[in-house]
Amino acid sequence: MTARTCLPWPDKRLRTKAEDVTEITDEIRAIWDDMIDTMEAMPGVGLAAPQIGVMLRLAVVDGSTERGRAVRLANPKILHSSIELREHDEASPNLPGVSAKVKRPRAVTVKFLNEQGMVDRRDFVGIEATSVQHQIDHLNGQMYFDRLSKVKRDMLLRKAKKQG
Repeated sequence: MTARTCLPWPDKRLRTKAEDVTEITDEIRAIWDDMIDTMEAMPGVGLAAPQIGVMLRLAVVDGSTERGRAVRLANPKILHSSIELREHDEASPNLPGVSAKVKRPRAVTVKFLNEQGMVDRRDFVGIEATSVQHQIDHLNGQMYFDRLSKVKRDMLLRKAKKQG
């Protein structure tokens, strides 16, 4: 498989809602494999297909320390979010060199299609909960900095522009 290039911000595809996956095929599995290779090359804890220009509701998440435990998700949907929030420094390979602290629910229950094409449910906690929420944002055409105040978002984008 192959590590793919991430789209540079402000590519309009990063602001476009991804299409639902109708079935899990070998082509979908190959895209997931490339996404995992891309995530590992960063290295990161998650990746959504639109980040590499594939406009499908596909994501991978791996918050394990030993790696190689990526969860492959198609059409992920949050069913339940914890009331308790967790603050984490978030970044994106689509806008390298900058990051920001974002508060999100500490735990989420997610429904998705797995590799076998079966509907699955899974609880994600901590870094994996943050990552899966971050990836779902990407699938909906949102970036992590959209969750910041206008002032913080503008500062972050100015800083990124200076570095680019």
